[in-house]
Amino acid sequence: MNSTSVAVVGTALGTPTTRREGWEKVTGTARYAAEHTPPRCAHAWPVPATVARGRVTAVDTTAALALPGVIAVLTPFDAPRLGPTDDPQLHVLQDTVVPHHGWYVALAVADTLEAAREAAQAVRVTYETDPDTPHDVVLTVDHPGVYTPEKANGGYPAHLEQGDAATSFAASPVRVECTYKVPPLHNHPMEPHAATAHWDGGTGRLTVHDSSQGAGPVRTALASLFDLPEDSITVISEHVGGGFGSKGTPRPHVVLAVMAARHTGRPVKLALPRRHMPAVVGHRAPTLHHVRLAAREDGVLTALAHEVTTYTSRVSEFVEQAAVPARVMYAAPAHLTTHRVVALDVPTPSWMRAPGECPGMYALESAMDELADALGLDPVELRIRNEPATEPESGHPFSSRHVVDCLREGATRFGWSAHRASRRDGPLLIGTGVAAATYPVLVSPCTARAHALPDGTYVVEVNATDIGTGARTVLAQIAADALGVPLDRVTTAIGHTTLPEAPLAGGSSGTASWGWAVHDACTALIARLDRHEGPVPDGGLSASADTRAHAKQRSPYARHAFGAQFAEVQVDTVTGEVRARRLLGVFAAGRILNPLTARSQFVGGMIMGLGMALTEHSTTDPAFGDFPESDLASYHVPVHADVGDIEAHWIEEDDKHLNPAGGKGIGEIGIVGTAAAVGNAFCHATGRRLRELPLTPDRVLAVLG
Repeated sequence: MNSTSVAVVGTALGTPTTRREGWEKVTGTARYAAEHTPPRCAHAWPVPATVARGRVTAVDTTAALALPGVIAVLTPFDAPRLGPTDDPQLHVLQDTVVPHHGWYVALAVADTLEAAREAAQAVRVTYETDPDTPHDVVLTVDHPGVYTPEKANGGYPAHLEQGDAATSFAASPVRVECTYKVPPLHNHPMEPHAATAHWDGGTGRLTVHDSSQGAGPVRTALASLFDLPEDSITVISEHVGGGFGSKGTPRPHVVLAVMAARHTGRPVKLALPRRHMPAVVGHRAPTLHHVRLAAREDGVLTALAHEVTTYTSRVSEFVEQAAVPARVMYAAPAHLTTHRVVALDVPTPSWMRAPGECPGMYALESAMDELADALGLDPVELRIRNEPATEPESGHPFSSRHVVDCLREGATRFGWSAHRASRRDGPLLIGTGVAAATYPVLVSPCTARAHALPDGTYVVEVNATDIGTGARTVLAQIAADALGVPLDRVTTAIGHTTLPEAPLAGGSSGTASWGWAVHDACTALIARLDRHEGPVPDGGLSASADTRAHAKQRSPYARHAFGAQFAEVQVDTVTGEVRARRLLGVFAAGRILNPLTARSQFVGGMIMGLGMALTEHSTTDPAFGDFPESDLASYHVPVHADVGDIEAHWIEEDDKHLNPAGGKGIGEIGIVGTAAAVGNAFCHATGRRLRELPLTPDRVLAVLG
């Protein structure tokens, strides 16, 4: 072993470390997908359908093609044919069917962005609609098309029942039965979806810069769609400006960019206008919740039922798994959780930060507060009294579960007992609320390589994607810890399909999956260095790892992250405005690998949950079938001025049943429970319960009278 190349030092894990790419981002040198401009690069602009249901009968491109700089206009009648795909949303311009408003029906390509946009506006599309079968975009509980699917998102059974919930509910002395409504919500990452595609006809190679949460799945999809060997395609997602799930699968923009590049023989850049995004990159489907809780007079639950109705599109089925968290949270002899769905003429829903847990825990935690009111019991105490010994659904022991610790620690930090008396300050009503939070621990197979170089530095390679979470930094910390070297001697290479295969950034599983492979590769490299005699050769020494065998093993433990959210709000009785004075989150998420970036993730999730509670609202317009709130002027995400005092803390957990680093995912649990805590605080302040989000002034004034 070369003793100069591997010196034992203090661990890099667990220490606050600034992001490695921070300088590039603040100076503008970090290049995103739309900022790559190869020579002769053209620009593309899609044409969305203006009907909610129908068929394209004609596309007149004459005026568009006559404009200066226009290269081509592709339509369903002449676009190149695509190969098979598991995702029908990627079969763009392949037939004349319009399944929903905003579906792409043409693509303009021009020398400049301005010319492409002008050409798209000049395209004239004729549609055929059936007046006897009008479009249907309105979700109702009693919709005649509602059915119970076999599975919900994530592969969870759509329906589960343990015990006789109906009988237990009827026989219990204390009961609450509530309905809640969450509207459609949209991801709106800072960077819109974009791709730059370069097709080299001479070599048969395709290079794509894509704003994606996983370059590998994009390459696989493109290979099938365009009948290309995967090894002839390079997909690069080096810097990605957020996604929140909307970039978790390949989206139509990248298919259109590649289609245009192959058709024109020129590199093509396509960046989606923000107003297009709600219709083509997924969204959180609206959910209608029916929650029934029954308890003994001491607050111990006897029955829990959570029934969810949601919608999906006619293109493909996606069922928000919003009743699943109820299978994890509370002990009750009788459980009923079920999902019902109806296919409507709407865009296909998809992942949005904490799918399932986010809307599901809003309903469940609101109902728990309503039960606490009915019992005259402190809401924190009610949750503690119903803490399960094992996971209610499976009966498996928890690998670690410190939700009670989070509740107690949060109550102390928040001053819960001291603020439980609602109060008034002039026209302002002030109250406090609490909610619990949970998110599953997920991990996927991953590969990685580690290199030792002659100068004593190391390079770690893994096709991970950093969507703004600090993945580069924490992977370097994991590598430095495994190698036993200072952090500044480790370089990470990510976001490129020439690197070892890795899963996408999603499900709060990125660090757990990538970090496991990085740890194993570095451990293997240490072993190789131990066997090596003399200095590291000029070409370096390398070792690889593949976690497939370990990551696919079924754990005998129920593995989840947990948390508790506390909120103090003020309600203006004159204007109806609700403002959060304080937010506090306390989490139990395994070992916190980088406190600096972890706090950023927790706080970011909490702010997003605040937006869900107070400002973020979308509707499906029954007249036109679209989302009127399609940009940031009408879809109101929270800004700095919307958040007063916000804090995130965590419980130190030593969970040995996770992965070598001992971390649980943290990207999503921060949003879970926030909306419920805010809604519960509103009820505490006003004595009125609003069961539909967001808590906008019009709704507030209506209940205040």
